[in-house]
Amino acid sequence: MPMHDWSKIPSGLFHHFHQDWSTELTRSLNRGPLPKGYSALIEQRAGPKEPDVLAIEEYRPRSPKANVGPLTATLERPTARVIRRTTKQIYATRANRIVIRHKLGRIIAVIEIVSPGNKESRAALQDFVEKTVDFLRRGIHLLVVDLFPPSTRDPFGIHKAIWDEITEEDFEFPEGKDRTLVSYDADPEKIAYIETVGVGDALPDMPLILTPDFHVMVPLESTYRATWAAGPEAYREAVETGVMPDPGAE
Repeated sequence: MPMHDWSKIPSGLFHHFHQDWSTELTRSLNRGPLPKGYSALIEQRAGPKEPDVLAIEEYRPRSPKANVGPLTATLERPTARVIRRTTKQIYATRANRIVIRHKLGRIIAVIEIVSPGNKESRAALQDFVEKTVDFLRRGIHLLVVDLFPPSTRDPFGIHKAIWDEITEEDFEFPEGKDRTLVSYDADPEKIAYIETVGVGDALPDMPLILTPDFHVMVPLESTYRATWAAGPEAYREAVETGVMPDPGAE
């Protein structure tokens, strides 16, 4: 089916699709392409700087007013003459990634679906690029799916932003095809298999490297289609038109 223009709607709608698509992709990989001993599992990003081992603190809610020495903490929101809000980077850190593990242990490969928040600031993009390059340097193969157009922070697309950390090479999009799908072979000789697509195109299936001489094809198009079909009608209409429904309309 034609790929949609996700750049015209709020990040929260893509976050919903991202989560559902991750689940659909994981199920599809586990049902067929992955060989015995390999499992696709969903993991949630822990934040911009992700340690290998996570420590989760117990959360104890405070009362509306809690004494903290000479000061008093309150749940009232601060005020200012100008206030700006964004949830884009929050959605980026909450987004899922798919990891391929061998016998539920060592990570062999990762599938990353780029979120709008990954490009929202220089710091956010750099965090994404650094984590991606870290995977490659550790020998973890990678598939990156970016359904968003280049931003001022990645004017030549997400692949060049990543690849420049390894070796700087020119890269240009063909006319009308400014979304990037790229599969990285993380063996000592790093290889990038790049496809570019545009709004309205079908998504090609992409290779995911598992060993130096073995890969599986990731069914992007069929899982995208299934995820889209499962979405509510108002949601699909908003994505297709780029117009959010009027909450006050009957």
